[in-house]
Amino acid sequence: MARFATIADRDSVEQEMPWADRKIAVTLHGFLSDVARRHPNSPAITFQLMSGASDPAQTLTWSELLGRVTQAANLFRSLGVGEQDVVAYVLPNSLETAVVLLGGATAGIVNPINPLLEPEQISAILRETKAKVVVTLKAFPKTDVAQKVAEAVKHAPGVKTVLEVDLNRYLTPPKSWIVPLVRPKNPVGHTAVVKSFASESRRQPSDRLTFADSAADRVAAYFHTGGTTGMPKVAQHKYSGMIYNGWLGSEMLFTHKDVLICPLPLFHVFAAYPILMSAIASGAHVVFPTPAGYRGDGVFDNFWKLIERWQVTFMITVPTAISALMQRPVNADVSSLRMAISGSAALPVELYNRFKAATGVEIAEGYGLTEATCLVSCNPVEGLKKIGSVGIPFPYTHVRILQKTNGTFRECEVDEVGEICVGNPGVFEGSTYTEADKNHDLFAEERFLRTGDLGRLDADGYLWITGRAKDLIIRGGHNIDPAVIEEALLKHESVAFAGAIGQPDARAGELPCVYVELVAGKQATTAELLQFAADHITERAAVPKHLEILPELPKTAVGKIFKPDLRRLAIARVYTDALSKAGVAAEVAAVTEDKKRGLVARLRRTGPVDDAKVAQVLGEFTTPWEWQAGA
Repeated sequence: MARFATIADRDSVEQEMPWADRKIAVTLHGFLSDVARRHPNSPAITFQLMSGASDPAQTLTWSELLGRVTQAANLFRSLGVGEQDVVAYVLPNSLETAVVLLGGATAGIVNPINPLLEPEQISAILRETKAKVVVTLKAFPKTDVAQKVAEAVKHAPGVKTVLEVDLNRYLTPPKSWIVPLVRPKNPVGHTAVVKSFASESRRQPSDRLTFADSAADRVAAYFHTGGTTGMPKVAQHKYSGMIYNGWLGSEMLFTHKDVLICPLPLFHVFAAYPILMSAIASGAHVVFPTPAGYRGDGVFDNFWKLIERWQVTFMITVPTAISALMQRPVNADVSSLRMAISGSAALPVELYNRFKAATGVEIAEGYGLTEATCLVSCNPVEGLKKIGSVGIPFPYTHVRILQKTNGTFRECEVDEVGEICVGNPGVFEGSTYTEADKNHDLFAEERFLRTGDLGRLDADGYLWITGRAKDLIIRGGHNIDPAVIEEALLKHESVAFAGAIGQPDARAGELPCVYVELVAGKQATTAELLQFAADHITERAAVPKHLEILPELPKTAVGKIFKPDLRRLAIARVYTDALSKAGVAAEVAAVTEDKKRGLVARLRRTGPVDDAKVAQVLGEFTTPWEWQAGA
């Protein structure tokens, strides 16, 4: 593992040789075979169905995982899946989920789908990717995944086979005896053949592939972005990008002695690539607690005890999870813990400080995106962590800050804000999305992926994100298209305009919020419109938490809703409310644009104020603040 503490360390790795000259496996099966040769009997992945520190858990060694993945790949090929065919899975976390991810990518193209989506979104993705095989849960108590997938497959006629994973195998008597008696019914109603994933896999050889493993780089995964509408974007990932993410983990972060706890879902790139692929490259051990990860029953309450049980060295997390953990005592020996790695959303400074004070451990914040097969940058584990930044771009990752004017791109100066554009082995130049039309104008100079995020590079080469050119609302790492909210409200006869944004939230980072302008002469109440939104928005996460009726929405010269002004209103309201609830005699006087930091809340005092209390209250949020001049 190379030292990763400074820009110079990063540069020295690049100077050793070009990326193309590195002797790294070309295919995923080859990649997994390498680690199985190096560490055959070492633990690879562990899964426990329940969250308790002494609850049963099952572990696969690297040689066992290779055997299971080989069987799964052979099974998918036997079902007619070729290199350009799709195996979708709609699964919570389990050992099988990791096996299907790797086996599906070996046999064809794997397509992870968020099991929290509604049937219409799942079916839209299945149709877009032309999936032939779907792997999902067998009907099981306390989850409706099987039922949702059965409904979705009705409307995805390309699916020929459904393979079921039965979580009952993780239970012990007497619970395992009870499940068959209380298992919910699952009326199928589709024409696909339904089979047992475990039974069908066992029929296949585990010591060899029954087909030639492609020796060339190819598309091996489709990951959907959002999925909140009937027309999701589907990003294409090649072997080279997947393996690059794993190589980065082994080169910069982990060794075979490390233990990672990852309560994040394997339908998301964060868990699939920086974590699972990094474990394959390094031989590290990954623990997945409960099918729902951080959302699982008792995971937060038992989390520190799980750290102690598995002697975890790296915890993989997101700001919303850190916030929940900081509401619980550190009630176990966590001395094995070296670092927490956080992504998916901006990390508030106060949350970082509270975590470090409670655990003695620092958080390294990073940046990645589905369109780039994930990793872009990270605060160095051994070096300077600039809190609020997303760190140093990784080796072979070229980050440029560009501004587009009259069709041409201009490179920004140090600390000048522009659009973050990325070129690295994870960027599929010109073909990021499955639909060609969605790749239009997605690349700068035909090479650098336009992320849609606004940011700057400082004098030390650290990357800072200051906002989003695209208007996605990111709620706890979940992407919400504001158009879903706006289109729903525009169906109301009294609504003339609707502008949805993400308002600051101490736990989720952002929550959906919408501002409405009514049709002249029409009337509607806030409560009525909130209920209308709830009735017409299919995805629960997208239902707005705040709705406000304005006499007129701010608009540009061409009549487009000007969302920065709406964000200013939301920041002022949320921050002032938070200060008031904390008994702090201060309020937001204005929200202004700063060249380096984006929107900044400027405060004024309304009475005697404890500055430390202000820092504590507003440190829960990511939007910066300061006292206005003379306050």
